Amino acid sequence: MSTPDSATGSPVDDPSPGPPDGRPTSLGTRAARQLATTTKSAPQMQGISSRWLLRSLPRVDVKGGAYRVNRRLQLSTRRGRVHFEHNGADDIRVVPGTLTELPVLRGYTDPDVLGELAARFQVREVRAGQVLFEAGQPVTETYLVVHGRFTRYSAGKYGEEEVLGVVTDGDQMGDEAVGQSDPLWLGSVRAETAGVVLALPRTVVEEITARAPSLAAHLAAYVERQRRPMNRKGEAEVPVQAGHVGEPTLPGGFVDYELTPREYELSLTQTVLRVHTRVADLYNDPMNQTEQQIRLTVEEIRERQEWELVNNREFGLLHTIDHGQRISTFTGPPTPDDLDELLSMRRGTKMLLARPKAIAAFFRQCNRRGLMPGSADVDGHAIPAWRGVPIFPCGKIPVGDDHTSSIIALRTGEADQGVIGLHQTGIPEEYQPGLNVRFMGIDTAAITRYLVTAYYSLAILVPDAAGILENVQIGRTAE
Repeated sequence: MSTPDSATGSPVDDPSPGPPDGRPTSLGTRAARQLATTTKSAPQMQGISSRWLLRSLPRVDVKGGAYRVNRRLQLSTRRGRVHFEHNGADDIRVVPGTLTELPVLRGYTDPDVLGELAARFQVREVRAGQVLFEAGQPVTETYLVVHGRFTRYSAGKYGEEEVLGVVTDGDQMGDEAVGQSDPLWLGSVRAETAGVVLALPRTVVEEITARAPSLAAHLAAYVERQRRPMNRKGEAEVPVQAGHVGEPTLPGGFVDYELTPREYELSLTQTVLRVHTRVADLYNDPMNQTEQQIRLTVEEIRERQEWELVNNREFGLLHTIDHGQRISTFTGPPTPDDLDELLSMRRGTKMLLARPKAIAAFFRQCNRRGLMPGSADVDGHAIPAWRGVPIFPCGKIPVGDDHTSSIIALRTGEADQGVIGLHQTGIPEEYQPGLNVRFMGIDTAAITRYLVTAYYSLAILVPDAAGILENVQIGRTAE
């Protein structure tokens, strides 16, 4: 048998000819492995994330299973976000029940009147650049934004245009004028994109109010409540006096409390882990199969726990952060100006949470401006930071169909009236703080069952403890 020479291509004698039938002449690796000890890893799991929210959120031990947040009496009614039904391009209606998200209708319960109000809104399409109203004009309509981005602006001290904010989907304009005589717009609003709004004439509200005694009584109570003395945060004012001389009679008062404070009950995530007794008996060397099964199950439960802290409709951050602490990006991508405005809305912001792609989008905007974000040392990790506030990656923040996401800002800790995590320690058969693994027995199929449960919740102590930058565009934009 010969093989071609590598240089000349001519056949040469093979120095180690094999048998003519092609059989191997030595032991193969596949067979050799049957006698070898395999070095193996513990079971790996791709779904494990950094879980910075769980790691960084201060925890309060809730022994009674519920946590009550007591606050000062709030006189100003906070805003919510209305929702719409889309039955076609020209058939858009506000969901009547969500009209109670307007401060003036908060707590109103008559469905017939709410339905009539919702039916009287008129659909209007708005083109880009169109001015909806200007400062100083009479308030003749209430607007609900169905879709689009609108800029609030006013004339500055020296005649320049001063941007006051951005209005987007679900926001309202003009409802604050209810109960005022001859109200005027304090600022102007211009559409930056094409959009759709619902408009309700002020005369329609007056007409329905005249026919509905319950609505008239509700509006009168609302106006009276708004006239009571309050501080800049809308809380009932405590009379004080400063800068006086002599012996004047000092004002007296007290700090009033909310009579119906919110209570957060501990939520839970559970699963039943099943392990066959034969596996647990025979295949525990070199790793304990039951321990590895429990370890990976706990990892999955902790991942779901963090998802719930962000997305749960009862206590999750995306649904419970006050509407007044929500702002929209000005142009779409998250810019340094947007994050500065988000940080300016509260004292002592301790952390920012964003999807990794949202962080990358923010870095692109910094690169365009020639800015270099800093970093913060957190438990030995170098975390990117802006204005000294670490920006933690959090993949639990969702991305919408329009490829936008959100960035969350938090002040944390009970002492700082911030955001706190809730759990209970010392529960039976505790495996980790707030999580237990309970033996449920062995069934007739020889399956051992374990109940794995995590108890947790989250509380925002005061509204400005958390804020959101919404409509964060995470895709690349044309240069």
